[in-house]
Amino acid sequence: MSNESSRAVQYGGGREALLEATIRVVARAGLRKVTNRAVAEEAGVTHGLVSHHFGNRDNLIAEALRYVLDRSLDRSTLESGTGSVDDFARTLVEMATGDADGQAFQYELILESRRRPELRPLVASLYGTYRDATRRELARIGLADTPGLDHAVFAALDGLVFQELADPDPERMQSALDALHDLLRSATGSLATAATARAAQG
Repeated sequence: MSNESSRAVQYGGGREALLEATIRVVARAGLRKVTNRAVAEEAGVTHGLVSHHFGNRDNLIAEALRYVLDRSLDRSTLESGTGSVDDFARTLVEMATGDADGQAFQYELILESRRRPELRPLVASLYGTYRDATRRELARIGLADTPGLDHAVFAALDGLVFQELADPDPERMQSALDALHDLLRSATGSLATAATARAAQG
């Protein structure tokens, strides 16, 4: 079974509703308020149904994180696959404003991991997935040979989303994203010029 079809089975119907409820509880009240009972109440079901689908609280949180990560990658076009600077993260503003609860869930988990070391592997996986997607798309754009660029670019995008949650201003965020696109275009242009010069010398 493909990843896509497996995901459709796992997140269909009641299971998806419970994951969405988990995200809302965390966004509204913080990670420490997540219990099977709180999620069940948010979803309008019995808490036994939460236990049936996820077992314990840790599994519920891990599954909710995977769910919101998949959604964020899709909605942000972090990895558009086109190799065009204009397409890179082009819908980031829409994702940040349209899925504020999903983004808040991730940041709540990240902050809580400072106090709960057992959450750190989840956070490492979260950031690793985002950085890998960034690195692959930068390679398509033609920026594969700049050490640390993927980390710097993703950190900039991550900061923009965080600031949009804390101090919303979609126009300001879009302006910053446009400026980042300009910098990436400049970088690709510089690399192309250098490559042309090397070819001429060789």
